[in-house]
Formats: sequence, C-alpha cells, structure tokens
Amino acid sequence: MSCWDTFQAYALRSLGVGERILPRDDFTVCQEVVLIGSGLLWNLYFAAVALVLGFFLATGLALLRNSQRRVARKPAEWFIFLFRGSPLFIQFFLAYEAFVLLPRAGIPLDLGVVEITVQTGWLTRAWAGATLVLFLNTAAYSAEIFYGALRSVPQGEVEAAEAYGFNRWQKFRHVVWPTLLRLAWPAYTNEAIFLFHATTLVFFSGFPAWRQQGDALYYASYFADKTFNPFLAYPIAAVYFILATLALLGLFRLGHLRLHRHLPAPARPPLRFRLRLLR
Repeated sequence: MSCWDTFQAYALRSLGVGERILPRDDFTVCQEVVLIGSGLLWNLYFAAVALVLGFFLATGLALLRNSQRRVARKPAEWFIFLFRGSPLFIQFFLAYEAFVLLPRAGIPLDLGVVEITVQTGWLTRAWAGATLVLFLNTAAYSAEIFYGALRSVPQGEVEAAEAYGFNRWQKFRHVVWPTLLRLAWPAYTNEAIFLFHATTLVFFSGFPAWRQQGDALYYASYFADKTFNPFLAYPIAAVYFILATLALLGLFRLGHLRLHRHLPAPARPPLRFRLRLLR
C-alpha cells in the first residue's frame, strides 16, 4: 500500500470514515503519521467546543463571584473550587461512571399533559461526556482568570463611564468588558493551550474509544505497543501538537491585536505566555 493509499484509507479513520480495521503488522511510518494525524481531529474538536462554551460560562461565573450578594457569589465560588481543586483525570473517571449509572432506557419526565423520556446513553460517548467535563473544567479555570482581571479594571475608567451617563449594561459592554479581556488575555491564552494538551487524557481516563476511534495519543499508544518502539509514534504526536499549538497561538495573537486595535502599533503590549507543566 502506497502512502497515498494509506492516506485515503486512514485520514478520517478516527471519525469512522475509511478502513475499519487498524494495521496489525508491517507497520510503516506513513501509517503512523496518517493515523495519529487523524486522531488529532478529536483533540481539536474537544478543545474548540470546550473553549467556546467555557468562555461564556466563565464570564458569567466571574460576574457572579464578584457579586455582593452571597446567594449568587457562593455557588460560583464552590463551582470554581470544585473543578480547580480536583484532578481532571478524576473528573473524567467520575463523570463516566456517573453517566453509566443513569438508566439505559432514559429518564422519564412527567410534564402533566404528556410524559417524555430523556435519553442518557449518548452521555457515555466521549464526544458528549468528555466534552462536557472539559467545558466545565476550563470554565472554572477561566472564571478565576476573568475574576482577577475584573477586580483589576481601573476604577477611574468606570467612574468616567458613569460621568458620561452610561447605564449598567453600557458601562459593562464598552468599558469593563473590553478592559477585562485585555487584562486576562495572556493568562487565558495559557489556559487554552493547557486545555488543548489536556484533551489527551480523554481516552486514557474513563471514556472508551468506540470502535477504536480515538485521539492522537490513542493511536500513538497503539503503535508504540505494537512495534515496541515509543521513540517514533510519540514524537510524531508531539510534532502534531506543537504545530497545532502554534496555530492556536496565531489565533489568540489575532485576538490580542483586535483587543488593542485602539493603540498605535508601537504602543501595543506584546503577547507573552508561559507554558505550565502542572496546574
């Protein structure tokens, strides 16, 4: 099988398209490169969905935590503490076990006029259950970042907005929100990178790879076990993640420039980030 034939057979293997059986012998470098790259699609999916949804939930949590009302502030603090205080691996495991314990036939809901059954089986699949865990986890970490930025918004800017007659929504939209994002963006960039790398835990925690359709690290581990040579498969996966991380940094760089578009180019602060090995 040529490299082009391998690409056609396995390029979308992680999504269930193409050859259904994984190679079992006579492994080639092309097979490893194509299959590991195919698995990266899952990592990109997990990171993209969790980041987009988690961004909005984190904003709401940060505002709730900054509230003067205890009934609004305390649930946000408990949520953030729970997901920041426990390992992500344990969260995956507990979530999968909880989803498995749900009734297989679904949960009946009596609405009075009609009774419907809410299906729960889809939650045990990685595309839904693992994404939910990542979404909640990154929302908690991002909320702490946004909360710190919210507390750092210069009071003079808020008072100037009030002097102009802005109402609460206008003040938040035109003054607090943009300043918050500018202050939080470097730290939020680090969170996005860490979340992307954390997607490699999905198929090694509790969520199984359905029909051997896993992520990049799943296929890298498969080849390492079959060939007894981890020094080829894992570096290939590492190169993929480095390239994807560079693309992610490019996207956040565009966001950084957008947030500072009101400043002349020489006055724009550079986007700096520090990779964290551990949270």
